[in-house]
Parts: sequence; C-alpha cells; structure tokens
Amino acid sequence: MLDQELHKQLENLRVVRFAVNLAPFGEWCDPNILATLAAEAEQAGWDGFFLWDHINWDRWGPQIGDPWIGLAAAALRTEHIKLGTMVTPVFRRRPTQLARQTTSLQQLCQGRLILGVGLGAPDPEESSDLGEAASLGLRAEMTDECLALLQRLWTGRPTIHRGKFYRLKTRGFLPRPPHPIPIWIAATFPFQPGPLARAARHQGLVPACFDRALTAAELAPLARPGQDLVAGAWTGDAPLRDRELVQSYHQAGVTWWLEPLDPWRAPLEELRRRLRDGPPLKGGEPRA
Repeated sequence: MLDQELHKQLENLRVVRFAVNLAPFGEWCDPNILATLAAEAEQAGWDGFFLWDHINWDRWGPQIGDPWIGLAAAALRTEHIKLGTMVTPVFRRRPTQLARQTTSLQQLCQGRLILGVGLGAPDPEESSDLGEAASLGLRAEMTDECLALLQRLWTGRPTIHRGKFYRLKTRGFLPRPPHPIPIWIAATFPFQPGPLARAARHQGLVPACFDRALTAAELAPLARPGQDLVAGAWTGDAPLRDRELVQSYHQAGVTWWLEPLDPWRAPLEELRRRLRDGPPLKGGEPRA
C-alpha cells in the first residue's frame, strides 16, 4: 500500500516542470558560455533556462552580460528547453524595441520564449543611477502601459497609442510572433495587491522572497486555475528532503520549479555542477 501511495505521489510530481535561473555575471557574461550552459541544462533534463536581466549592479558587476544576446545564443544550441528572462524590468525598455526583440527571439527559438517581467532591483543602481524612474509606483504604471502596448504590437495590426508614458503610430509591427509569448509577473514577499493583480492579467506569477525559500502555505493562496505558478529553492544536497519539498510545492499549485543558481550561493563551477546534475526529480526518482 505504501509503494502504491509513493508511486502516485511521483506520478503527480511529473506534471511539475523544472527550470534553472542564473545570472549572466562574471565568467557567465559571455554568450558563448551561456549557450553551452543552456545545452548542458537541456541534456541534464531541465525544462527551462532563464537569465537575469540587469545592467548595473555594484555588488555583482561590472561584468554583466546582455540576457537577450545570451538567450539568442542559447536558442541556437538547444531544441526543446524553454528560454526566457527572469525578470525584465520593462520600465527601462521601449515597448517598440521589446516587441521587435521578443518577436525575433520567438522566431529563433521556434516558440520556446517566456517573458518574465518585474519592476527592477536593486536600487539605486538599476534605476536612478541610470537616469531611470526611482519610484516603484511610477515604474508599475509604466510596466502596465508597456505590457498592454506590447501585446497590441504582437498582433501586427495598425496601432495608434497616446498614453501617459508612450506614444506610437504604426501600420503594424510585422512579422508577428509565430507562437504566443507567455508573460510571467514577479511579486516580492510580503505580496502586495498591485503585482498580484498584474499577474492575474497574464499567464504566470513568480513569487520571490530574498531572505529565504517560500513555504507551500505561503504559495497556496497564489495559485490560480490556468495560470503558471513559478517557485523553487536550492536542492541537490538531500534527495529525500528535495522530493518532499517539491511535492509540497506541487500540492500548493506550483507548476514550474525554479532552481535558483544565485551567484552568492556558491562559486560558478559549483553552480555549474548543480545544473549538470539535473532537476531534483528525474524520471520520478530523487536525484542523488
């Protein structure tokens, strides 16, 4: 009876997809290295490969790679794995530029792109130090207008827009993305109504807490039918504990496990070994 119950639990776990999330900093700023890491992630059984989107971070700079070039390189070295930013502060990107970039990348990777979106951090390096908006409220307004306009541009139809932050008149942006591009919205614990409402208008929610891993009880209220819930924690040291943790997240409604290969966790070579080890569960079994 116990074996049957364990088998049922493992079958349920297989519906969770597993991804790595890493920073293109230091040696990993080179798009050639990022392409190799993406190929290794696909070979190891990961379902997604995501890159941070930063420009200027005192603690981890100044070697920072562009995630869009890195993802383009990764697209050419992989076949199945999902690719995306985790996350892009769209308040410091022009909607027209982002529409062209995402469409071209979606063509290149043949429909595997996911666009993660946030309000940007840390401050002030990524905002006022670059001449960008410092107010989170202002950034939130810019983000909402940018995303609404971006989705109109993806249709390829003629567009006239006269908004608070952006103005545009075009006969249409072509080509259209060959496949829909899901948008995932980041929200930081303790969760505020704004990011949650923004996520409800799109395809996914990425809850984050910078001090610790979120608990299943904290994640469960965030789950919505038909929407991806993306969360995870560092694994690989205790396979049985990892299995229980993934199981609890899955029961809470998590659809994507996001393994945080944060630069402060370990040297890059150790993070690379974790990537090569593959997901905490592979083929229904805990990773050794």
